[in-house]
This record gives sequence, structure tokens and C-alpha cells, in this order.
Amino acid sequence: MTHHILKATTSTVHLGGFSHLLEPALIVNSGDTIDVETYSGYYVYDKAPQEFLTQEFIDICENLPPERKVAGGPHLLTGPIYVQDAEPGDVLEVELQAIAPRLSIGFNAIRSGWGALPQQFSQPALRFIPLDLVNNFAEFPAGSGIKIPLKPFFGILGVATDDASRTSVPPGAYGGNIDNRQLQAGSRLFLPVFLPGALFSIGDGHSAQGDGEVNVTAIETSMNGRIKLKLRKDLQLTAPIAETSTDMITMGFAATLDEALELALKNMIDYLERFANLTPEDAYVLCSLAVNFHITQVVNSPQKGVHGMLSKSILPKSML
Repeated sequence: MTHHILKATTSTVHLGGFSHLLEPALIVNSGDTIDVETYSGYYVYDKAPQEFLTQEFIDICENLPPERKVAGGPHLLTGPIYVQDAEPGDVLEVELQAIAPRLSIGFNAIRSGWGALPQQFSQPALRFIPLDLVNNFAEFPAGSGIKIPLKPFFGILGVATDDASRTSVPPGAYGGNIDNRQLQAGSRLFLPVFLPGALFSIGDGHSAQGDGEVNVTAIETSMNGRIKLKLRKDLQLTAPIAETSTDMITMGFAATLDEALELALKNMIDYLERFANLTPEDAYVLCSLAVNFHITQVVNSPQKGVHGMLSKSILPKSML
């Protein structure tokens, strides 16, 4: 196994979406670990205070080549990472070993026409929020005494498909803009592979986010992480599954929350059938008794997200 360092530069990041036509930023073998840098705030860098900027980030914002600009999404992603021997039908296991803010400041933005209440909050607004990395909180609003614990995670973890210009905004079976705050350090995400090499990209760091992400953004933060990529040829999945230290998580993405809940529930039933050897009816009952369903996000148009959480403490053994 090899350890890699993947810096964020004009040749290793891409903007706005996913594409199988992008030149890989890194080629790894299954089981390799990677220290990865990500930046957030491409479209607000010219409004940012000095502490939000590094020379490398400014270079990316001012000199990113046109071929690294994929689609119209706002996200700057590091990758893609090509995994040797990955083939369609495989599963890519992404182990999130460490996640930490790259800078002691993040931002939150209200975008006109977006969010859960676009009519009530129709004016765009941009706030830069200091992060106390020593005491691990952000005070918001400043001087209010309200201290938000920092629980950093990557909002986007995804693989490429045969769509050469897929926007970074919606999540899907490929992962993408999942925005699931449970995917913190110590968790694992399992993604279906659609193309040779998987072509995995990562970014959209969040220092803190509530379920729903109702005003469109979290505390958007440039983030560093250490990940391990492992091929799972013993698994077949049609939708992402995650595992934290405490829970198994299934996900559903759809145009409405009702549809997203239905998919998250069906995916949990399928998980319990396959890995716990339950009948469909017993799995359905268990979901009603022991699975907690949460709104992941309501703003990544056109796909809203719901995730179901099943405590591992009630399971007889590890099931992935």
C-alpha cells in the first residue's frame, strides 16, 4: 500500500461538476491512502478577507484552465482520482480517516432563488465566519455567545459517470453532493462504480451544518483530509451506503422529500435483506421499530435527500 499527497492546484482541481473526460489528478491502487487538499469559495474569493485566501487558492481562482471547468455548479473539487482495476459494477469504499479545516475561516451564502424559503429570503447575502480551531467552535452571530461545535465533513464525495458534464449540485447513485453531516472522520462511504478507474473526486468542505442545510450553504470551508480508497469486488450496490462508528446509513435522493424517504427506506430494506438475511416484511417492520430517518438536505435542486440511520448496537455483527 502506498501513501500519496494530493495538493490542490490548477492541474488537480476541477470546477462545477464531474466528467470522465478530465485527466486524472492521481492514479492509485486499491488500499492506498491519500492526504488531500480541497478549497471552497471559488465564486466569492474576490470578496473574501485576507485570512480566507492563500496564494495557491488565488492562483486556482485566476488561472484554472478551461478544460478543468466542467459544468455550472459552484463547487471546486479535487480529483479525479483513478483507482487501478476499478470496473463498472464494483464498489469503491472511501474510508474517511481524518478531516480538518484548512483555514480558520469559512463562509455562508444565501443565493437568490435558492434555499428552503426563497420567497421570504430573496436577497443574496454573504457572511465570512471565523473558526476557533483551538476550542473547536464557531460563534454565530459574532458576539452572541452562540457557539456552534465544529464537526467537519466533505459535502461532495463522488465518482464519474458517462455524463461528460454532470453538474456538481445534485447527489445521486454516484454520490456527489450528498451533504450528509454524519460522514465525519472515522466513517466509510460505499459508492457504486460506473466507469473504469471510478474517477473519484472530493470537496465542498463543511465545518458545521444542520440537517436540511436550509439556506443552501453550511459553514463552507477549505478542508484537508486523509482518505483510503479500497475496491470492493465482493459487493454490488445501486445506491450509496455509509457506516459510522455507531450507525449504518442508507440514502435516498429524489425531486421531493416523500420520494427521497421512500428510496432511503427501500434501500434500508434491501440492505437488511442482503446483509442481515431478513425477509422483506421483517425488514420493513424493523425499519419502523429501529431506523431513524433524517432530512439530509432540501436545497440541492433537483434532488432532495433523506437518510436512514440504523444503530449498529442492535446488530449481531458487522455487515459490510
